[in-house]
Amino acid sequence: MKRNGQKVWVFADGDLPPAGEKEPFGHEALMVVNLNKRPASLHLDVLFEDREPIRDVRASVQGERVHCFRLDKPLGEQDYRIPHGQYALVLRSDLPVVAVFGRLDVRQNNLAYYSVAGYSFG
Repeated sequence: MKRNGQKVWVFADGDLPPAGEKEPFGHEALMVVNLNKRPASLHLDVLFEDREPIRDVRASVQGERVHCFRLDKPLGEQDYRIPHGQYALVLRSDLPVVAVFGRLDVRQNNLAYYSVAGYSFG
């Protein structure tokens, strides 16, 4: 059976920048592609250096769709807000999905947006 994606993704280098004074604001995003016909149920854990993890933030992506989760906005069914600073994300899905992490950094004059593939398995 051909698999399009993985069920577990880890993004180790989250570092949510503070909001800028004018647009565009710095932010990070998690883009998830669901190539399956049915919706994928997502469960996110947020890990920190200096506090207990936030577990099981729930979200979904419809079948044959992409969803961009802005990480500076309320996240998932619980409307959880990731605090500014260092963190990591663990994404678990009931179906194989493809996930990419992106960051817009406006803390310097030369704006930079880049995406990073995570470590995936399962």
